[in-house]
Amino acid sequence: MDTLSNSTVLPNAVLSPSFNRRELKPGIVHIGLGAFHRAHQAVYTQRALEKSFGPWGIVAVNLRSPEPVRALEKQDGLYSIIVRSAEGDRAEVIGTTVDWLCAAERQQDVLDYLSNPDIRVVTLTVSEKAYGLDPMTGGLDFHHPAVAADIAQPTRPQGVIGFLVEGLFRRWERGIDPFTVLCCDNLPSNGRVVRRLVLEMACRRDQALANWIESHGKFPCSMVDRIVPAATDETRDRAAALLGAEDRLAIETEPFMQWVIEDDFVSGRPAWEEAGAVFADAVAPYEDMKLRLLNGSHTLIAHLGILHDLEFVRDVMAVPEFVEIVQRHMEAATATLGAVPGIDLPAYKHQLLERFANPTIAHRNAQIAMDTSQKLPQRILAAAAETLKAGGEAREFAYVVALWIASIHKRGDLNDPRRDEILAAIRQADRQDTSAPLFSITGLFPQELIENRGWRDLVNRELASFDMTADVEKT
Repeated sequence: MDTLSNSTVLPNAVLSPSFNRRELKPGIVHIGLGAFHRAHQAVYTQRALEKSFGPWGIVAVNLRSPEPVRALEKQDGLYSIIVRSAEGDRAEVIGTTVDWLCAAERQQDVLDYLSNPDIRVVTLTVSEKAYGLDPMTGGLDFHHPAVAADIAQPTRPQGVIGFLVEGLFRRWERGIDPFTVLCCDNLPSNGRVVRRLVLEMACRRDQALANWIESHGKFPCSMVDRIVPAATDETRDRAAALLGAEDRLAIETEPFMQWVIEDDFVSGRPAWEEAGAVFADAVAPYEDMKLRLLNGSHTLIAHLGILHDLEFVRDVMAVPEFVEIVQRHMEAATATLGAVPGIDLPAYKHQLLERFANPTIAHRNAQIAMDTSQKLPQRILAAAAETLKAGGEAREFAYVVALWIASIHKRGDLNDPRRDEILAAIRQADRQDTSAPLFSITGLFPQELIENRGWRDLVNRELASFDMTADVEKT
């Protein structure tokens, strides 16, 4: 079977770009060529270009792995998304990408794009842990390998903040307006977080550069939502059947997608609103809703699944008892939210339950459970602290923390940037205060939760109710 390319003749049922790709010029650099970007921002951009064509082609950059870059090159920048639901599968070929680079191999080419005035927006999906954020200070973590390397050699960056600062430095030197930085990762107030980190690194390099970024740079916040499981051989086989061609970058996703963005850009942007994006004065209400209801529930479901040997989210949602647990968690999280403009929260929660239960989406609990230490603060712990401050018990949030600890015991391991610290703490636990060593890890829990003995006792009581059969010592 031939590989998907510009010469592929697609079946009539497959959607493909309606614009002339040869006329598409680069205007966006996207860093983080993962499945989520390919199923979300790239799709919004394609649909925007189909409504209002302009110089908004995407230069796709992966920081480390060259594999998706080489696959994209082999396929002339094309790939497919398979939208799956109970109504059936449909395929769409996405063709918004005009160049593709692995930063580890073509560092200077990436910097050339970042310093090119034609690039007016840089979008980011690199995962929470890649920013090098110190949870204690809210600034840069100087022990983070990429942060340390980029401070030591700022003209040869390795990490995302280093590339942004060096790109902005080159524009500043040449009198070019800065690009807008649009973070699309699950960080609270994500644009403000990235702005703070960029300014801190820029200040260490040149105060005048930092002043220029502070005065002229734009870092709008955004909230993104679409469930995108990791691709499998079944995904690629399904794409081949629908396309009549092999697609090594094929991904599966759900019909639902959402993007809320602060409309604060330096020098223009695609007409993403034409594709269904919502531009808002403040993204925080939408962001809190998504982090605490969708992402928080996902973390709960993932560890509940691991503890009960259930592989996929849909498997957990097939157990009525577990659905009730998820519903109770959502109600507790809702109590921490204010009004969300244009959103009917009861309908949103009902829709979430339907999305989680989608029988065609094979979203692995192990995938969602990765890097939980980086996700708990915004998904679970902030809501717990607010509930306690308001006089509540925050039992539902203690339950999720206990689930996480129990699932580590169950597996005897975890995929997490703080793996060694967490496993060492679990080995030190005693029956009197099982969670105490974890609460002693610097920066893992906020101080108000560490000091709240009653809430920590709740965590321990929930933990005692779980069956934890694995021995962490084996790791």
